[in-house]
Amino acid sequence: MALEITDANFEELVMSSDKPVMIDFWAVWCGPCRMIAPIVEEMSAEYEGKAVIGKVDVDNNQDVAMKYGIRNIPTVLFVKNGEVVDKQVGAAPKQAFIDKLEALL
Repeated sequence: MALEITDANFEELVMSSDKPVMIDFWAVWCGPCRMIAPIVEEMSAEYEGKAVIGKVDVDNNQDVAMKYGIRNIPTVLFVKNGEVVDKQVGAAPKQAFIDKLEALL
């Protein structure tokens, strides 16, 4: 299951991670977010031990969302060594997320 990333644990789970991190910024009222949610969950299981896959609820964690300029959701950020190296704005097919994550492994 994807990790729940919050304003409080963002630094620890994302910036201090020794593995690549894929973060889905989402909200419960967002239709496209619900479309990619199963993809994020599948990838969480498939990449266990190889990458960190997490979700940030933008309604409850506005500090992180503002810090990274998240204006449209879903936005998926890809972080390696504490730096955002890629992103996907809007819903996309699973392969698009896989390709971006694989490039960081």
